[in-house]
Amino acid sequence: MAVTDTPTAPARRLSGLIGRLRATLAGSNEASLTNRLAGTIFIIRVISAGLAYVAQILLARWMGGSDYGVYVYVWTWVLLLGSMMDFGISASAQKIIPEYRASGDDARLRGFLSGSRWMTFIVAALISILLAALVRVLSPWIDPATVLPLYIGCLTLPAFVVANTQDGIARSHDWMRLGLMPQFIVRQSLIIGFTAGAFVLGFHLSAAIAMLASVAAVWIAMIGQMIVLNRKLGTSVAAGPKVHDFRAWLAVSLPILLVESFYLLLSYTDVLVLQQFRPSDEVGVYFAVVKTLALVSFIHYAMSATTAHRFTEYHAAGDKERLAAYVAHAIKWTFWPSLAATLLLLALGKPMLWLFGPQFVTGYSIMFIAAIGLVVRSAIGPVERLLNMLGHQHACAAAYALAFGMNVALCFAFVPRYGGHGAAAATSISLAFETVLLFWIVRRKLGLHVLAFGKKRA
Repeated sequence: MAVTDTPTAPARRLSGLIGRLRATLAGSNEASLTNRLAGTIFIIRVISAGLAYVAQILLARWMGGSDYGVYVYVWTWVLLLGSMMDFGISASAQKIIPEYRASGDDARLRGFLSGSRWMTFIVAALISILLAALVRVLSPWIDPATVLPLYIGCLTLPAFVVANTQDGIARSHDWMRLGLMPQFIVRQSLIIGFTAGAFVLGFHLSAAIAMLASVAAVWIAMIGQMIVLNRKLGTSVAAGPKVHDFRAWLAVSLPILLVESFYLLLSYTDVLVLQQFRPSDEVGVYFAVVKTLALVSFIHYAMSATTAHRFTEYHAAGDKERLAAYVAHAIKWTFWPSLAATLLLLALGKPMLWLFGPQFVTGYSIMFIAAIGLVVRSAIGPVERLLNMLGHQHACAAAYALAFGMNVALCFAFVPRYGGHGAAAATSISLAFETVLLFWIVRRKLGLHVLAFGKKRA
């Protein structure tokens, strides 16, 4: 009797799943390209998260809870202000550049590629000087331990802003590694290297020393990115006259800046309010929780960064069916991976927090509260980019403004009594509220059912 090997049902299902995944990632259509680019971004952000996680663990152990809390507070201000001081150019580049290319307006395209960076650098430098003067004026009312780190933070902002602008330009050309690696891998590696060097040399690793390391890392990474970006642009964009249409750029960018500003305020309000009412070491614990959950938000970021300029291309071409299918694809590939990542992080959360130090394990219960908002928000995918690219920035900004207002009110209500648990609850409730508003806006204005499950058209 002959015996033949036949695959079992589980083996067949696994083989089929692998085949479908390979076809999805290796195909030549827009969905496959998007998945590959988003996968590239996600991998970069995961590596970056690993480096940032190592950096935060080392800093927390080398600096102690109080100095680490001060550093986190100042670095949060740098991230918040630096992300808003580019006028929204980093996001609007994914709308402006595809439109110039589609219309063949090479003069304005060349003008934008150079002029946008000069504009953001000059304005960021002027604002940084004013902020330093403001710190000087307010120094009698500021915690003395934060004054010098705040001055150093001001030095970071011009380079931080130019790096964001270059990131937007690179992503608009599908140069994802060039856009993201300098900020998220090179910069993090330099911060680790500089702070480790200071520690080995016997310096007391204060918040000021850590900020000096961060300043050097931001400037070096930005300059290196600029050199490579200029070379690639020189080979892909023909030389010729430049038209600097600053007014048109700002007309597109400022409404997007309004959206991005409210989003960033919503993202950082919890840490900033927590610093006002709770000790610095408690701020450090909360920040460790946020860093641990960062993998979930990276998935949303990866899909947003990949899809924004394609939303513009399909809308400009008038291809509504293609746009609708692309939006549905982006939402699906945002929600389900986010849900899986959340469950994994919650399962491993306690040992991951322990790496920061034994006292950081007290923040484990906060993770469950904070995770709710991230999962709910991922259920509608990158629809804020969809609204921005299709000209509905004001409606999107209104939704973010309402969510931000709710977050501020809830933080001030919850944080003094409940600390980090209150901050996480305030943020999760606000994110859920924002998700409902965005879902309703897209359904009403675009007729799309932007949810990871349910019917696809309204």
